[in-house]
Amino acid sequence: MVLVGNKVDAKDRKVKSKMVNFHRKKNMPYFEISAKSNYNFDKPFLWLTRKMFGDSTVEFTKAIAVAPPDPTAFISAEQRAQMEAEMAAAAASTIPDNGDDDDL
Repeated sequence: MVLVGNKVDAKDRKVKSKMVNFHRKKNMPYFEISAKSNYNFDKPFLWLTRKMFGDSTVEFTKAIAVAPPDPTAFISAEQRAQMEAEMAAAAASTIPDNGDDDDL
């Protein structure tokens, strides 16, 4: 299982990277993607494929059917830097154990 956060290119995104911590509690990978610009869209599929085959060297060799647009057209360098900073801060933060995941 993987957790995917979409719309990383949205200017008014409601959920920021640092707000997402469920995946860390459950020890699952988390990928920030954009379906609109195809930013990181293949990363969760590659991770799942590698897990399925038990081979961390698996790579996708064929190009996608439609070439993805240039992500810089949708995500500015400032936004990308901010997203990367948020991901780094989220990865470095501690998760309080308040026991609220018993219902899951």
